[in-house]
Amino acid sequence: MKVASYWQPFEKQHVKCLLCPHECRIAQGKTGLCRVRENKEGRLYSRNYAKVASIAVDPIEKKPLYHFYPGSYLLSVGTTGCNLRCGFCQNYGISQTSDVPKTEIAPADLVSRCSRAQEREPRVVGIAYTYNEPSVWYEYVFDASRFAHDARLKNVLVTNGYIAEEPLRELLPYVDALNIDLKAFSDEFYRRICHGTLEPVLRSVQMSVASGCHVEVTNLLVTSLNESEEHVRDLSSWIASVGRDIPLHLSRYFPNFELDLPPTSTATLTEARRIAREYLDYVYVGNVWGGMATDTVCPECGHTLLGRQALELSYCDLEANKCPNCGREIAMRGEVTWDKGE
Repeated sequence: MKVASYWQPFEKQHVKCLLCPHECRIAQGKTGLCRVRENKEGRLYSRNYAKVASIAVDPIEKKPLYHFYPGSYLLSVGTTGCNLRCGFCQNYGISQTSDVPKTEIAPADLVSRCSRAQEREPRVVGIAYTYNEPSVWYEYVFDASRFAHDARLKNVLVTNGYIAEEPLRELLPYVDALNIDLKAFSDEFYRRICHGTLEPVLRSVQMSVASGCHVEVTNLLVTSLNESEEHVRDLSSWIASVGRDIPLHLSRYFPNFELDLPPTSTATLTEARRIAREYLDYVYVGNVWGGMATDTVCPECGHTLLGRQALELSYCDLEANKCPNCGREIAMRGEVTWDKGE
């Protein structure tokens, strides 16, 4: 185990964790709500440092990131634990436990693995910290991100954004892109369904955009809980206040973990996308296959710029990040790496 960052001693050999908004007060021998930060003899340790539970090379579109190096790949890595407990969690097998098989991979070794993957597949552009919440293995993500940054690899966070201001500020200079999962534009939803609060996530979106990172937002529309027109309007208008060109991914809910509500209807997703597009230039629908909106179209003239099938790029008609039909500048970070000859 590694001594954790962002904590302070507390009374009676307790410690107070300062990494996320929960600010857990942790007794000797116990962990915080995340299950992976443990008090041992009055010091806080990271139990999952370099303990990798899952690793694979994924299309960047799977994160999902549609406007950051489209068509590229990322070495995706995850450990265990999470600082939220969403009733619909799709990765609860690793996020809601610390007791799964793990492989020890030091930060420098992870970067070496990514470089070797890049030699085999030149479209690999960097590392995604994903599968479980990256902020609860902060020390590992921070160390690996610095090594990757020095190696000119991209660092991507797929995160719930539930992190304190100072640790996020320290990490952002090494981060290139984030997909932030904004569960709902409702503090009541966060408290009841996710065991957290809304404001810190909104702050993370704002800080990440202000830092110059590429940001995309995902919102899972859960049947009867956060799928109303009012919710979609409130969510979309707030994102637009930060940046109208921030891509929004409206994702379909399926029963999982502690929730057994029916899946989100495709009609609801279609209507939600229509509403969101009143406020935002780029709105996508996820977790639905066939006939739904995963293509990137020009917000000016509607010309199809990038086509996607099965979470991978299948079509490209984008020239120097401009629409070839009307010349509109498209909010895109990095070049498209799809080969038209394939």
